[in-house]
Amino acid sequence: MKFGRKRLWFLFFLLILILAAYSLYYPLWGKLIYPFHYEKEIYYYADKFQKDPYLIAAVIHVESGFDSHAISPKGARGLMQIMPETGEWAAMALEIEGYNQGMLFDPQHNIKIGTWYLSFLQDRFDNNLIAALAAYNGGQSRVARWIEEGVWDGVGENIYKIPYAETRDYVNKVLRAYDNYQKMYSS
Repeated sequence: MKFGRKRLWFLFFLLILILAAYSLYYPLWGKLIYPFHYEKEIYYYADKFQKDPYLIAAVIHVESGFDSHAISPKGARGLMQIMPETGEWAAMALEIEGYNQGMLFDPQHNIKIGTWYLSFLQDRFDNNLIAALAAYNGGQSRVARWIEEGVWDGVGENIYKIPYAETRDYVNKVLRAYDNYQKMYSS
C-alpha cells in the first residue's frame, strides 16, 4: 500500500495528538486501569499490620482485579485470593470468631486475612518483600527451600532466577502494579 506525503503527515499529526491526549489524561487512564476499591478496608488493615496500602491494592489488583467473588482454578478465594486452608489457619491466629470459608468472599475479612498473611510472610523472610510476594504466590515452604538450597537468593535483582514462571511473573506484576499505585494515588 502506497502512502502519499499528505497521508503520512496526517498520520504523524494524529499520533502526536493521541500521545498528547494520553499524557494529559494519564491520571484518568491510569485510574481506570488501576482502580482503588475498598479503600477504607485497605487503609485500615494496612495500618493495623504495618503494610503500605498501595502494596495491598497492588496484590488485590493482580490477584483478583478487585473481584470479591473470584475463585482461582486452585481454589483460592476473594480479593486477595486466600486458599481455604490458609484462611482457616489465619482466622485461628487472628481469633476470628465463627470463621467459615464463605467469609473469604467478604472484602473486610479477606483483606484482613490477606494483609495479615502478607505481613506474616514478610516477617518470616526477614522483611524481604520480594521473598514474601514469592511466598504469597508460590507457598512459604517452597520459597524457603529455594533460598536454603541456593536456587534463588530472594533478592529483587535476581527475580529472573525464581524457578516457577508463574511465581516469577506474579512478583513482577505486583511490583509493577505497586509502583503504579504509588504514582497515581500517593499525591
